[in-house]
Amino acid sequence: SDSGSDSEDSSLSDSELQEAFARGALRPGLNVVLEEQPKRRNDTDGLKQCLAEFGQQLAWVERLDVTLGPVADPISESASTSDGVDPENDFQREMSFYRQAQAAVLEALPKLRKLQVPTRRPDDYFAEMAKSDHQMQKIRQKLKSKQEAMERSEKAKQLRAMRKYGKKVQVEVLQRRQKEKKNMLNAVKKYQKGLTDKLDFLDEEQTSSQGNKKGNANQRTKKGPNAKRRYKNQKFGFGGKKKGSKWNTKESFNDVSSFQSKVAHNKGPGKGGRGGKGGKKALNKRPGKRARQKMKNRAR
Repeated sequence: SDSGSDSEDSSLSDSELQEAFARGALRPGLNVVLEEQPKRRNDTDGLKQCLAEFGQQLAWVERLDVTLGPVADPISESASTSDGVDPENDFQREMSFYRQAQAAVLEALPKLRKLQVPTRRPDDYFAEMAKSDHQMQKIRQKLKSKQEAMERSEKAKQLRAMRKYGKKVQVEVLQRRQKEKKNMLNAVKKYQKGLTDKLDFLDEEQTSSQGNKKGNANQRTKKGPNAKRRYKNQKFGFGGKKKGSKWNTKESFNDVSSFQSKVAHNKGPGKGGRGGKGGKKALNKRPGKRARQKMKNRAR
């Protein structure tokens, strides 16, 4: 009796729901409408029409169909067949697709060029982008920020490497100086104790310092003096003793090769005589003012 009452209630509730759905009283989303499956039918006329379309002898430019196998592999120089490709191997499967598409392109491009069909996009061709300009600008800024961050990190790495190398060089220099100092101290201690009588370490230090000085002097003299310095060297000499440089010596006193008797006795030109200052030219010279005054006084 109980089961009969439950079945009646369920049938009543189903009928009420159907009536409410028919009236449109049910809100959407509370129920799912099950569509009836389409009835299968054998459309012979449609199939024959499709077969007739397939059988039409159209030009290749209208069909653009290319049926080829994969292109030959340049490494193995053999075409990879579908039987030799493992479908579970992603790389082999994608490579087989790529080789087959490559063979189709190599076959179709010459035909299209022969039929004068353009295959390249013209320079003035503009197409609508899938993403907006605002989105592309955001992507560009993000890429730029990433690039700047990478450049900063590279510069920081280079600076760290340079600092590390500088510290390494500094440590090596300090270690070498400490080693030289230690060796010198040991040599001094040996000399003080009388274990050795050689002072080679001092000679080495002096030669090293002299070598540095010579190197610096060579660097200075390589350039040479300037024009002003050369003029003064030519005019005043290169230094040395100046005072008493014209004093006679025993050798210069005994050397009479440059002695000229005419010059010594005022017989040369310009030293008296007829051709000198005391000659006829001197007599023709007009007396001075005082001499003329004295001559006038005497005449009176």
